[in-house]
Amino acid sequence: MKNRPLFTEQLARAWSDQDSMLCVGLDPDPKQFPASIKGKGGAILAFCREIVDATADLVCAFKPQIAYFAAHGAEDQLEQLIDHIHRQHPQVPVILDSKRGDIGSTAQQYAIEAFDRYQADAVTVNPYMGFDSVEPYLKYANKGVIVLCRTSNPGGSDLQFLEVNEKGQTDKELLYQRVARLASSQWNKTGQLGLVVGATFPEEIAKVREIVGEMPLLIPGIGAQGGDIPATVQAGTVANAPGTGMIINSSRAILYASQDGNFADAARQAAMATRNALRAAKK
Repeated sequence: MKNRPLFTEQLARAWSDQDSMLCVGLDPDPKQFPASIKGKGGAILAFCREIVDATADLVCAFKPQIAYFAAHGAEDQLEQLIDHIHRQHPQVPVILDSKRGDIGSTAQQYAIEAFDRYQADAVTVNPYMGFDSVEPYLKYANKGVIVLCRTSNPGGSDLQFLEVNEKGQTDKELLYQRVARLASSQWNKTGQLGLVVGATFPEEIAKVREIVGEMPLLIPGIGAQGGDIPATVQAGTVANAPGTGMIINSSRAILYASQDGNFADAARQAAMATRNALRAAKK
């Protein structure tokens, strides 16, 4: 569905109208599907569509992870799922979690994949080949580009915590802080950039928020990864605007709250509990 609003406008409206910072990650693993749909044709679409329909009024975004579809040759089901979200739940933006990272004509093709083929409202991008790996996505001026900054995995510190001071720079700057500074300033040519910052590192969330101001933060790591909700919300809150600025993702804890036939109802209850916890934390 084309002619969608600016990604940041969609987010602002979802934060306000849905009163939610929760993002449900759509990471379909057929081995964990209930017996009622396991092994059937179109099972990935059927599973995700039921999750979406059960939780759409509780979230500010959905985030399908492309690998979970591509690994099973289900890219066509991903296209159908995003079309379903746009048509049935147009108030909810879709973030395609693909973490693409390449330069030049290859990055242009990845942008076509995300925005023309899948019609996503935003995409996650790996910036570690520099600005020319981000720039092709900016040709889609209404689309969000969410740049990896401080990731939630333990190994992220191997590179993201390296010191990268420029000549003459006196204050210590780490690589993830450099990414935050560039993304919030000279790279943000469309005003539609955001950053990925993991909930497992609330101190770094606070440092990134200090650097980037009101820029949206996609925050994975609560739920199955164990990120602390109150600490995350406190660290990432936009000054004088609680309830905005964060897209806080939970995937497995919601998707697989039950592996029985009531999986969609169980997912709704898990999503509601998480949304309510996020609401409580912002107060």
